[in-house]
Amino acid sequence: MPRICLFPGTFDPVTLGHVDIINRSLNLFDKVVIGIGKNSNKTPLYSAEERLYWVKEIYKDEPKVDALVYEGLTADCCKRVGAKFILRGIRYVNDFEYEKAIADMNRSLDASIETIFLTCLPQYTSVASTLVRDVIRNGGDVSQFLPKVVLNSIKEMELEHK
Repeated sequence: MPRICLFPGTFDPVTLGHVDIINRSLNLFDKVVIGIGKNSNKTPLYSAEERLYWVKEIYKDEPKVDALVYEGLTADCCKRVGAKFILRGIRYVNDFEYEKAIADMNRSLDASIETIFLTCLPQYTSVASTLVRDVIRNGGDVSQFLPKVVLNSIKEMELEHK
């Protein structure tokens, strides 16, 4: 049975921290599905379609990576894609406390799902999508935090809105 994992998140925008976690997970799983969640509690800066495009473009040459947009419970999305694992990235200790609570809930909803935590590399500990969005909104340089595809796409959007 193939080891399929779901990496859920808003990916608003996709950062080099996300890419680091995905790349390092490829040796652990046969397939990694990036689940771009539509969270009713969050108002994204970029559309789900833009975020999906970014992931698919970044991983267009990696057959082990797929991506989709989903709403609802992550455990239900796991069932839809056949994932028995959920992948989460951890930057700091307080991330772990929050992520463990979510992992416990997902396990309560489906006991066959295991959550796997990967710690990010030190150079990505400060790279949070929330912080990157703030820098973007205020006209700062985010080139050190984003994959080229995402950076170029955001620059094109900014030009279109001028």
